Amino acid sequence: MDQEKAILVTGGAGFIGSHVVRLLVNKYPHYRIINLDALTYAGNLANLKDVEGKPNYAFEKANICDEDSVNKIFSDYHIEAVIHLAAESHVDRSISNPTGFFMTNIIGTVNLLNAARSHWDENFTGKCFYHISTDEVYGSLGSEGMFTEHTPYDPRSPYSSSKASSDHIVRSYFHTYQLPVKLSNCSNNYGANQFPEKLIPLLINNIRKELPLPIYGEGLNVRDWLWVEDHARAIDVVFHEGKFGETYNIGGVNEWKNIDLVHLLCDLMDEKLGREKGTARKLITFVKDRAGHDMRYAIDASKIESELDWKPSVQFEQGLSSTIDWYLSNQDWIDDVTSGDYKNYYSNQYRNR
Repeated sequence: MDQEKAILVTGGAGFIGSHVVRLLVNKYPHYRIINLDALTYAGNLANLKDVEGKPNYAFEKANICDEDSVNKIFSDYHIEAVIHLAAESHVDRSISNPTGFFMTNIIGTVNLLNAARSHWDENFTGKCFYHISTDEVYGSLGSEGMFTEHTPYDPRSPYSSSKASSDHIVRSYFHTYQLPVKLSNCSNNYGANQFPEKLIPLLINNIRKELPLPIYGEGLNVRDWLWVEDHARAIDVVFHEGKFGETYNIGGVNEWKNIDLVHLLCDLMDEKLGREKGTARKLITFVKDRAGHDMRYAIDASKIESELDWKPSVQFEQGLSSTIDWYLSNQDWIDDVTSGDYKNYYSNQYRNR
């Protein structure tokens, strides 16, 4: 990828997106990084306070479902590459409001693809549309096997079906219009700045406040956990070195039953908070299982490792410990997002811009 590119990162104020934006802004000072985010409940500009003053960073508040806004940003900044992370991503919310997921994840993606086609005008030299997706599109595994890039799609929730749809649409633009696309499907991310509806920050916050720890079913569901900063590194590698038309599975090679993860987190929290061991485990509360709850996900990340020389850099215990430390050191951040005060950051910071 040549220097002096204008790169649009969608969803750049969200959990994964903010880590990607930070990495790109700091690592590539000659790139212009434009962060497009609608600032819904999971988008928080406070995640990027450390880079918001950098000369190669710009923020645009917009919704990818607004076709006119997307086209204006492409025109104003002469966008030459897209890293598409903007998505509705919480399965529970997709069950209660599927339409919102279909609008953002499908129609929003189509708007971006159409804008790229229109503004690049079939001059695709140096252009790239990189779509980030999830392992949930593959469905549910039994006790054996792993998801590969060739695993048939079998989505089980409105969230995963909306992401599966967008994946297929992105690939169709490659085959039909030769749009230079790349895709990746990742496993569960964890780390700093994650909205506390997701399992790990939810548990950390509830243990800190000595609140119940709700665990679906018997806690036997298995997930592959990927440290968000490792994911950001992988996105960087795929963006620069991945082949057009290809998909790369990105995983932590790190499977945990939910209940085992909860026990580890509880014990680490007791230690860090100076509480008697076993205190946090007493807060575990098993609740009715989620509808359509997939039993097991596991990513085979051998393709990205062999072709692009990427692999996870941290063991889960180390990554989880550092993640807990971040939340305990940034209690104001989690208090703000759980109270809704984080929404004031945009108006206070950008009111006169």
